[in-house]
Amino acid sequence: MALNKKSAFSLQNLLIFSIALVLLGCAAMQKPQGGPRDRTPPRLIKATPENMTRNFRAKQIRLEFDEFFSLKNPFQEISISPAQEKTPTYKANKKTLVIDFKDSLQKNTTYVINFGKAIADVNEGNILDNFTYVFSTGPHIDSLSISGDVKNMLTEEHEKEVTVMLLTPKQDTIWAKKKPTVYATTDTSGNFTLNNLAAGDYRIYALKEASPNKIYDNENELVAFKKQTIHLTKDTGNIHISLFKQEPEKIRSIERRFDLDGKLYFTFNKPLDKPSVKILSPAELDKQKLVYFNKTNDTIGIYMRSMEFDSIKVSFLQNNKPLDTITLRKGRKEAYTRVITLQYNTSLDNRLRPATDLQMIASLPIERVDQSQITLNEDSNTVSNFTINQDTSNLKKLSIKYNWKPNSQYKLFFNEGALIDIYGDKNKKLLKPFIADKTENYGQLALKIKIPDSTTAYVIELLNEQKKIVHTDPVTKNATITYKNYPVGKYNIRVVYDTNKNGKWDTGNVKQKLYPENIWLYNKELTIRSNWDAEENLTIPKEIITP
Repeated sequence: MALNKKSAFSLQNLLIFSIALVLLGCAAMQKPQGGPRDRTPPRLIKATPENMTRNFRAKQIRLEFDEFFSLKNPFQEISISPAQEKTPTYKANKKTLVIDFKDSLQKNTTYVINFGKAIADVNEGNILDNFTYVFSTGPHIDSLSISGDVKNMLTEEHEKEVTVMLLTPKQDTIWAKKKPTVYATTDTSGNFTLNNLAAGDYRIYALKEASPNKIYDNENELVAFKKQTIHLTKDTGNIHISLFKQEPEKIRSIERRFDLDGKLYFTFNKPLDKPSVKILSPAELDKQKLVYFNKTNDTIGIYMRSMEFDSIKVSFLQNNKPLDTITLRKGRKEAYTRVITLQYNTSLDNRLRPATDLQMIASLPIERVDQSQITLNEDSNTVSNFTINQDTSNLKKLSIKYNWKPNSQYKLFFNEGALIDIYGDKNKKLLKPFIADKTENYGQLALKIKIPDSTTAYVIELLNEQKKIVHTDPVTKNATITYKNYPVGKYNIRVVYDTNKNGKWDTGNVKQKLYPENIWLYNKELTIRSNWDAEENLTIPKEIITP
């Protein structure tokens, strides 16, 4: 049947409208998908006067870069060598940095302006690291260099972003007091280069900072130094320096408080040697105290059975000699919140090592254990032939003895009131699921050690895949160390040349020019295999004394 004119017109309009939509869709602007991230820092395209100018007479320097940049912490990051009494001013505007000198320049002297990490692009924050501008007020520019690398002493891995600094013998006293004027930062491979140096004597230091001020002012920062003075007459390379964390010279309390559970909590900045504690006031409370030291003897927790006091004076002793006295104050009726929890000697995936008791550390000293309120299920069956023991010398430590069946699943229930702490508080219901691990997940390694010198002591450290120490053995003669029942996996051996024969690694001290005890890492990775008794011969090399 023929269409009327009105219908034909409507169909024609619909067709035109549809074609227009398609064309508009094809021509629509699409949002750019983006490319690779910009990782390029700003680039210097023009300097006035030019970099490396001789017979410099200007009072101002203009540096133009290829992109917009920001200037970060200029008075911390930027240094000028030789230093000036009046610090120059630094003004950033879009792509230009203007430096105005406020002090006169020395004659016939090479100046190096090190910008550290001060210059970074605006969009991505890419840093123009270790950029320097060099000029001389005379006809000659100093051109000698010192280069080398920085490693972490304990790991022997190269360290990036370490500040390596040079001081002349006259400047040596500014270490840890003032920012150096000659420095460079290590690259991602731990390498450094110090350029445009004058001939002369230098001492070299390195600092892995916690805060970027180029001053050693934090006891957690890593440091390094070389005892020998560098007599620079030509380009000098292959300077190897090792970072270490030095032990604070003076012992001091860095934290002191009452915890929420009423425990007296104290932390010191270094481990105490054979520490002990005495309550001076109220003196009658001394006999009722319970003292707990952590493994490194730098943190102390003290539980008092009675909290009926307004203040308490605690004396800390080291080797039976008074070290510090600290007073804490509180309200006599102050309330505390105590919750009994338990930590277990199982792995992160709740596995208990074969032939091992289940050990628990309570959050509070336990006065009484009611075994009738403790239930142990083995693969859904309740068992009763287990025993629970409490360490009489440590009221927080409990253990359960049982003939665990490999690969069986266990559930340990502490019903409410199974544990009662020294204050009379009872535990809420606690549940611990775990698996008795299979013996095939463990193995044995016999390490046959041959020492180079019978008059020297050594410490053998077994490291796991995370490079954490899992076992330590002092050695003074040829011996065999057997690691039994260790999880299968990769291990490494680290050897400490134990100079003072105290059975541990001792760090160094920059001020005293004392190096840490030397360390040797065995370059072979050892494997402990399932149900396998492996043997490894370890010949310790003779110690190399670092100059």
